Amino acid sequence: MALDTQHRPAPAPGGGEAGLKRHVGVVGLLFASVGSIIGSGWLFGALNAAQTAGPAAVLSWVLGGALILLLALVYAELGTMYPLSGGVVRYPHMSFGNLASFASGWITWVAVATTAPIEVAAALQYGTRYAPFTAENTVGGDTVYTLTALGYAAAVVLMALFVVVNAIGVRWFARINNVLVGWKLVIIVLVIAAFLVAAFHGENFSSAGFAPSGYHGVFTAVATSGIVFSYLGFRQGIELAGETDNPRRNVPLAVIGSVLLTVVLYVALQVAFIGALDPSTLADSGSWADLSFANDFGPLAAVATALGLAWLAFLLYADAIISPGDTGLIYTTVTARITYAMARNGNAPRTLARTTERGVPMVGLVIAFVVGLIALLPFPSWQQLVGFITSATVLSFASGPLVHAALRKQLPDAVRPFRLPGGHTIPFLAFWGSNLIVYWSGWTTVWKLMVAVLIGFVLLGVFAATGGLKGRDLDARSGLWVLPWLGGLTLVSFLGSYPEPAAGNTMTLGFVTSFLLLGALSAVVYVMAFAWRLPDDKARAYVEETLAEAAAEEDEVGSAH
Repeated sequence: MALDTQHRPAPAPGGGEAGLKRHVGVVGLLFASVGSIIGSGWLFGALNAAQTAGPAAVLSWVLGGALILLLALVYAELGTMYPLSGGVVRYPHMSFGNLASFASGWITWVAVATTAPIEVAAALQYGTRYAPFTAENTVGGDTVYTLTALGYAAAVVLMALFVVVNAIGVRWFARINNVLVGWKLVIIVLVIAAFLVAAFHGENFSSAGFAPSGYHGVFTAVATSGIVFSYLGFRQGIELAGETDNPRRNVPLAVIGSVLLTVVLYVALQVAFIGALDPSTLADSGSWADLSFANDFGPLAAVATALGLAWLAFLLYADAIISPGDTGLIYTTVTARITYAMARNGNAPRTLARTTERGVPMVGLVIAFVVGLIALLPFPSWQQLVGFITSATVLSFASGPLVHAALRKQLPDAVRPFRLPGGHTIPFLAFWGSNLIVYWSGWTTVWKLMVAVLIGFVLLGVFAATGGLKGRDLDARSGLWVLPWLGGLTLVSFLGSYPEPAAGNTMTLGFVTSFLLLGALSAVVYVMAFAWRLPDDKARAYVEETLAEAAAEEDEVGSAH
């Protein structure tokens, strides 16, 4: 069988799996990525980043965008080679087999399953202006807004709405999303322009120090203030690659274009936000770290109100429902498709791969709804969830550069409509950058993330013990690099200096030492994964198997309609 993305073998046997549909064009795919990127992050990121890094937050946005762009470039090649729904999960399976694909799939699933709830929490925090959806609390010395009973009830309704819209099917999802993304782009550009025109106090960039927390604050802001979180939506160009009509053209445009576009928007927004603040507000706060003002549960709308832009504040409060709501809708879609992909890989119950006649993985949608509500049960705030979701998502992406390197060796002659230049340089930097982002999120986030990973391996053991793998090879040797990678990352975080002041971490490693250690760890794991990749013939078999399933899904759709 030719390993070409256009090959379509005969349908595989099996009932009840109508498959997914190719209804998303270039605009729909780009807007899916941009729409997912512009979610709740921009509504809170400017304030949180300024509190963490001061005006140097501008550098944090650029650095975060650059690191994510490295990953986007890697996935642009993978996504055009094999445009598969749930691709982030399926790619490790091709090069490293079942153990690595399960680890990546589980981490990915944890990340996406908790993203829709955080978007709901964001919408309800802004909605506190109109009803007591959240209440102010102090957690770990920080002021946060957590859901009230009314807020949780509203969250149930919003999460259910995401399921209903997705159940209609991907064609309607794309149509709705295009409209919502158009709105979001107009609003963010309008905010930037209005803030710059209404007031710009240049002294704010130096009066309390440009980088009051030094480089430590700049890097911390990248991981914990919602900066990287605000870029992570580029993945939708990969996750929905199997549902676009021209993946060779559309996927690179979506994943690269969405990152470049939003870097410009976010940097401009941060500059506009800092310049629009009344200098007396900053003086009264005493420092960037303690910056606060009236109604800061909705910071951008509060600044608009202070500037006398009541009309803009009204639009922002409306957008605080639309932007996070749209992103929550997208991530509900993706959560279901990740469970679908894991089931197709044989790492989860086959029931999760069943779809309706509309091409919707309904079981996965229901699971996404239930898990989302569980994630909100402890009534966490947006600020408490963002670091965890950022690290989990970046960790799930980190296997992509390793797959890229392995596939270049395993399948050197495969069709690559978009070929990343530079050999191993960009993939290695993307892998190293991913590990740095996780490290900068701090020990309090890393240990929780690793506990979640351990739970996943326990579930895999239960699945295997109950016959779920049905004799499938776990490919343990090819996926063994996962253990020193996650173990080493945990150890460096424990010994490291993030967060500062310490919260369980020992503060033994300084910035330079930890930076170099993570570089060394990244190099060792990169080489280990490359050396232990699946044999070429087995990788080819796994690729053929995956493509055959994808083609069978399309053929089943054709026969059903």
